[in-house]
Amino acid sequence: MGEIIIKEVITKKDLRDFICLPAKIHKDEADWLPPIYMDEWELFDKNRNKSFQYAEAVMYLAYRGKKPAGRIMGLLNNRYNSIHNENHGRFCFMECYEDREIVHALISKVEEWVKERGVTKIVGPLGFSEKDPQGFQIEGFEYPQIMTTTTNSPYMPRMIEWEGYVKEVDLVNYLIETPDKLPELYSRVYSRLERAGEFRIIEFRSKKEISPYIIPVLELMNDTFSEIYGFVPLNDKEKKDLAKRYLPILDPNFIKVVEKDGELVGFVIAMPDVSMGIKACNGKFFPFGIFRILKELKTSKRLMLMIGGIKKAYRGQGVDVLMAVKMYESAVRHKMTLIDSHLILEDNLKMRAEVERFNGRVIKRFRIYQKQL
Repeated sequence: MGEIIIKEVITKKDLRDFICLPAKIHKDEADWLPPIYMDEWELFDKNRNKSFQYAEAVMYLAYRGKKPAGRIMGLLNNRYNSIHNENHGRFCFMECYEDREIVHALISKVEEWVKERGVTKIVGPLGFSEKDPQGFQIEGFEYPQIMTTTTNSPYMPRMIEWEGYVKEVDLVNYLIETPDKLPELYSRVYSRLERAGEFRIIEFRSKKEISPYIIPVLELMNDTFSEIYGFVPLNDKEKKDLAKRYLPILDPNFIKVVEKDGELVGFVIAMPDVSMGIKACNGKFFPFGIFRILKELKTSKRLMLMIGGIKKAYRGQGVDVLMAVKMYESAVRHKMTLIDSHLILEDNLKMRAEVERFNGRVIKRFRIYQKQL
C-alpha cells in the first residue's frame, strides 16, 4: 500500500491539499455535503482567523506514497483552558480514508504534539470553539447532511475508538415537523406575558434594522454561553469580524430579540437551510454558486435554529416562550415544513424538553471523544 509519511502543513500547496482532501475521500458518497471553500480558506489561514491569536495549532497531512490519505489539526486552546482551569489538548478537522494505519499515524502525531506542551488529556473532534463543527456523527446517517455539523463517514468513530478514545460528551440533533398549532402551554404563557407588557419582543424587516443589535447580541452570547462545553468568548475584534461576516446572509424574518426596560435579555437566530444550494455549487461561491445559495435561501422549507440565549437573571420568566411563538409564526408564514434544532448537549435537559414539547425527535447523535495521555 505504500509507506506512510506524516507532513506538517507549511506551504500554500500543503494547505490546498489539506482543504481539498475531504472531497477526494468522499467522492463516492452521493450524500456528502462539501464545505463552503471560501470559509475554509479563512478558517485555516493563521493571518485571517483571529482564533490563532489565542490558540496554538498544527496541521498534518498523511501520505500513502505520494498521495494525501488523511489530515488532522492539533489544537491547544489557551483561552479556553485558562477560563476553565483545564489543561486539555484537542484534535479536529480529521478526515481520512478507511485506513486504520493512517488514523493511528495521524492521531499519534497530534498526541505527541500536545504532550510536548504538557497536556495530559486530549478531546475531540473539537475546534477553536463550539462555532466549529463538533464531534463525529455516530447515529442518523440515513438523514441528509447539513451545513452546520460534521460530515464524517460512519467508519470514523469506530477507528478513533480503536485508538483508545472513549466518550467525553454527546450532542443530539432534533427534527421538528412544523405543527399546525402551538402547544397549549405556550399559547397560555404568551397571552399572559403579552397582557403584562413586561417584555418587548422585537422583530425585523430589513438587515439595516438588524445591524445595531448584532454586537449586543454577541455580547449577550458571551455572557449566556459561558457555561456551555467548548465555548470560547469572543473579544471585541472577533465580534466585529463575525458581525461583518454573517450580516449579509442573515434573514431578518428569523431573528428575534427581547428587551426589558431597554436592556437586551434574550435572542434567537435561525436561517433557512441552504445545504442543497451548497451541494449544487460544490461549495464554491464564485462565479455562480452564490446565486444557487441565494435561491435556496428563498425556497428552502427547512428552518435551522442556529443560536439563542437568555440572560441568567431572566430565565424561567417566559422569554423563551415569547421568542418561540414569534419564530413559529415566522416559520408558518414562510411555509417552513421542518425545523432543525442544530446541536444540543445531551445533558441540557431543559432545552431538550422544550424541543420535545413541539414533538421534536432525535435524528442524529454526535460524540466528542477523550483520552488520558
